[in-house]
Amino acid sequence: YGVILYQEQVMQIAQVLAGYTLGAADLLRRAMGKKKPEEMAKQRSIFMEGAVANGVSEAVATGIFDLMEKFAGYGFNKSHSAAYALLAYQTAWLKAHYPAAFMAAVLSSDMDNTDKIVTLREEVKRMGLALLPPAVNESAYKFTVVDKDTIRFGLGAIKGVGSSAIENILEEREQNGPFQDLFGLCRRIDTRRANKRVMEALIRSGAVDDLGPGRSAMLATLERAMQFAEQFTANSNTGQDDMFGLHAAGAGTEDSVSPESRFAEVREWDEQERLRGEKATLGFYLHGHPITFYEDELKAIITTTLNRVVIGNATIAGYIETIRTRPGRRGRMAEICLDDRTARVYATLFPETYQQYRNMLHKDRLVIATGEAVEDDYYEIGYSFRVQRLFSLDEIRNACGDLVLYLSEEAMQAGLLDGVKQILESHKGARPVVFEYSRDGVSAAITPGQSWRVDINEKLLEDMRELLGRDSVKIEYRDVRRFLHHQPVLNKASGLN
Repeated sequence: YGVILYQEQVMQIAQVLAGYTLGAADLLRRAMGKKKPEEMAKQRSIFMEGAVANGVSEAVATGIFDLMEKFAGYGFNKSHSAAYALLAYQTAWLKAHYPAAFMAAVLSSDMDNTDKIVTLREEVKRMGLALLPPAVNESAYKFTVVDKDTIRFGLGAIKGVGSSAIENILEEREQNGPFQDLFGLCRRIDTRRANKRVMEALIRSGAVDDLGPGRSAMLATLERAMQFAEQFTANSNTGQDDMFGLHAAGAGTEDSVSPESRFAEVREWDEQERLRGEKATLGFYLHGHPITFYEDELKAIITTTLNRVVIGNATIAGYIETIRTRPGRRGRMAEICLDDRTARVYATLFPETYQQYRNMLHKDRLVIATGEAVEDDYYEIGYSFRVQRLFSLDEIRNACGDLVLYLSEEAMQAGLLDGVKQILESHKGARPVVFEYSRDGVSAAITPGQSWRVDINEKLLEDMRELLGRDSVKIEYRDVRRFLHHQPVLNKASGLN
């Protein structure tokens, strides 16, 4: 009680009492450092045999090793434990009574650690707090408290936007008020500190959403806005008026809309494009996650989300964040980072598995993996994943899925059946199609013959949802578990859909 053994002392004890070499003592130190009792159990017999051989009684050797094993479970002296206890009490009290302020501070302390921000964002959501997006007219450099239930994203957490640019934006906003549009923002800031690349990052992150008609329009207009700002700065320096009557003295105010400040008319980004922009600048998807579009479907396939994995066999899904290959004993292997919105996990493909699925490994691709979760203290989530098989969603759809289409009475009256048939004919394949129809409280399900069978893919589903509505198109799965875990292992080096 009240005794602490430092790792260096453990190595010395092992060498002196049990005859360990320096290398063997370091292995014992590692086992203790990882706090894995099973590793310590392997060392017990080695230690006891060496100690007895050195003339130490078995009882004394047992007592000493028991003490070291207790430390491997986590050992502190009293002063160390008291300090941790006090700190834990203080932070728990702050989190309970000032949740928004506490989480804003924690997020700010880990602004450069994207993996940690992902985990903290989920905790923010679990606590019932709102995390507002970055905004040049509202955000500070760090995460800030809006009210007791709301946190505002900090500009300093946007990738590609340096501290100098942020300081310039905040100083100008403080001195001359909020920015009215993209042209005013470009004109009022120092474009040497906040250059075009910085502005692009702000647009893609959503930080200037209230300064223009949409992100795609602002990005398409940015070049002209920057040129307009440079012209205005040049005129300000010489005291001249330009052809549109913009006065040098108006540097801190917004001017009336001129022909130069009209935004480009372009198609607004779809959901996937918007999310990719957020991912590139924030490191993750703030306003959503592409996997949410498939969550209902994935419930029939996976056994757990990444934040709820328990040690053992599992089927998981996620978007590939990073891919890293390295040489192994039997060939090249790969480590991929998967993200499913709830957490990130690192998954290993050993050489045979890597060779089999290497053509499926592409960043920002959704994959489903079967394998084993193993305890791994190196990662904050507490485990890593060993991949046994890897699948694309379309592969599972076309092995186990039936396409189910709900035809409402309104759809039938509108003559949409011809459109349905046309779409199905352009995606012929092997999977059944089931039509569900209800009228006057009577429901029926019809499965047409072989000529109606289809290849289920994203284009087919997108076209059908556009015609019938999202809620009228779904996939029902059969025998998914058997397919995932008992199918013959095929060579997929040629790639999959």
